[in-house]
Amino acid sequence: MVVARRIPIPLPFLLLVLSGCGFEPSTDPWTPPTRAAQPARLAPREPCNFHVPERQPLFGDLHVHTSVSMDADTLGNVTGPDEAYRYARGETIEVFSGDPAAGQRPARIDRPLDFAAVTDHAEWMAEVSLCTTPGSPTWESTGCQIYRGERQSWLARLLGFKGFRARIGGLLGVGGRRSDVCGEDDVVCRAELASVWKANHEATERWYDRSSACAFTTFHAWEYSHSPRSTKVHRNVILRNEITPELPISSLETPREIDLRHQLVELCNDTGTGCEAIAIPHNPNLSNGQLFAIEYADLPAERQREEAALRARLEPVVEMMQIKGESECRNGMYGVVGAPDELCGFEKVRDLGRQEFEDCEEGAGWGAQKGRGCTSRTDFVRYALLEGLREKARIDVNPYGFGFIGSTDTHMSTPGSVSEYGIPYKFGATTQRLLEVGEEEKRAPAFWNPGGLAGVWAEENSRDSIFDALKRREAFATSGPRIVPRFFGGWQLDPGMCSRPGFARAGYAAGVPMGGDLPARPGGAASPSFAVSALADSGTAAEPGGLLQRLQIVKGWVDDEGRFHQEVHDVAGDAANGAGVTPGTCTPTGPGATSLCGVWRDPEFDATRDAVYYARIVENPSCRWSTRLCLSLPEAERPDGCTDERLPRLVQERAWTSPIWYTAEAR
Repeated sequence: MVVARRIPIPLPFLLLVLSGCGFEPSTDPWTPPTRAAQPARLAPREPCNFHVPERQPLFGDLHVHTSVSMDADTLGNVTGPDEAYRYARGETIEVFSGDPAAGQRPARIDRPLDFAAVTDHAEWMAEVSLCTTPGSPTWESTGCQIYRGERQSWLARLLGFKGFRARIGGLLGVGGRRSDVCGEDDVVCRAELASVWKANHEATERWYDRSSACAFTTFHAWEYSHSPRSTKVHRNVILRNEITPELPISSLETPREIDLRHQLVELCNDTGTGCEAIAIPHNPNLSNGQLFAIEYADLPAERQREEAALRARLEPVVEMMQIKGESECRNGMYGVVGAPDELCGFEKVRDLGRQEFEDCEEGAGWGAQKGRGCTSRTDFVRYALLEGLREKARIDVNPYGFGFIGSTDTHMSTPGSVSEYGIPYKFGATTQRLLEVGEEEKRAPAFWNPGGLAGVWAEENSRDSIFDALKRREAFATSGPRIVPRFFGGWQLDPGMCSRPGFARAGYAAGVPMGGDLPARPGGAASPSFAVSALADSGTAAEPGGLLQRLQIVKGWVDDEGRFHQEVHDVAGDAANGAGVTPGTCTPTGPGATSLCGVWRDPEFDATRDAVYYARIVENPSCRWSTRLCLSLPEAERPDGCTDERLPRLVQERAWTSPIWYTAEAR
């Protein structure tokens, strides 16, 4: 019998827990508490042969799950961190086909990545290991038998739960961890978590290239996965080097994000050991306004400033794009002023085919992971940036001055698996299952996408260089293609720099790169100018990349009434270039560019008002992954998703640079 170690939770709450991802535990730290990082000498590495002072573009994936994660394990993934890094390096691995009878199928990335991090969920790492390792201390426990599907709980039988929802009950007790799986006071799970974390650590070290070739960089990492009432407020924690806290921090022990940040500095960043962590929020599009809520608003004024500054320090970038959708912008949001942005409908997992939605306005809601609850403007990073400007006006600190990256959130140990020519690797699913949509309230896999990539501008492919690029926000996101964007802002940029050699050299000399803050306005300067360039992804012979259609600069600011203003300016290329796709073959048609460049000066600059600017690079139209997959099937065998009007047939892939900020002069 499972013994509860906390005050009993009402049955409706327990039902919510077992219905999927609604678990909201009370704080129950490990006993003894997690040890802080300990001083250690870093392993030696050779100087990189390829070091570029003006920096080089590197592509990676900082959101990757393996069988160590509970949800990946229940999806049928049996591969671990070693296989994930092997895949990222371009080797073939076996992944679950989605059909137990068919078993595994081979998978290989189209091009190796430069860097990657396995970010397995800290929650239930230990339980998954205990319940899937024969001979473990609690292998024979009732909870482990339920998790493996060998038994069914009375609640699952009562409510008719199947699959994941039935199995997860084997890991949850009343209000926390099950004592039959974890032992009294969770001592068995604490020891097992340390063992699993050590194994992940060893795999990450094995695959870090410390030779002078500097061909591949790995980062120690985990995901903190707080999902109150089916709302995402998750973060991927990325560590600079191999010096780490004893255990990863999970929402089971630390269910408030504000406490996560304090623990990161207490256990890592402020220990003087060389340990350093950043936290990357992801999927604001599924957060019902919770991810960028002002969580410290009831504290005294000075404490509010301290908390906002700590958030800005620890969260320098946000995940713009991943399998569960894009989080840039949405038309029609409360308090947003400006012309509609025609490109805001891209890969909106909650909104594809929908017009009506409930707006949270200044509030927040719950349930987005199940397709429920209101949508907030701060579910989109464009407006979260503006919320940061509004907060800066209130307390003189901007907690949301973040840059952008993309990643996949793959659960099949396949970092960088972003091809639109194949099957997305979030799921172990058959082609038939991927393309079935039905009328589910929670969107089917066909509404998702293969995910994005993280890009950085770094001097070399090493941990320090990439980590520093993330911290200074000289980073960019793509929706999958390896588009290479640069973005500079300044007061005296050369209007002709696009037509002269040394674009980057000129940008660094006369301005600041993406992620930077414009310096104080010099005398005589009327307004700032911005230079953006991009190279198209050439792809491979088997999977050619797309041509570029246009470059845009997005500007945002907040007026005295608190309204959020947005403007989108085309600065190069042609939105009306006539590019398209031949139906039935997905063959691209029409003109496009392999490179574009433009310099734009803000014509309506107001020196008395804070503003934020970022660049968006847009490809010509191309077939969506689901369209290609449908065309690969005989017409009579195509599932309902192949004709469902809610799914777009075409997409315009894109990239986003981190912003550049302007701080207003005193009025």
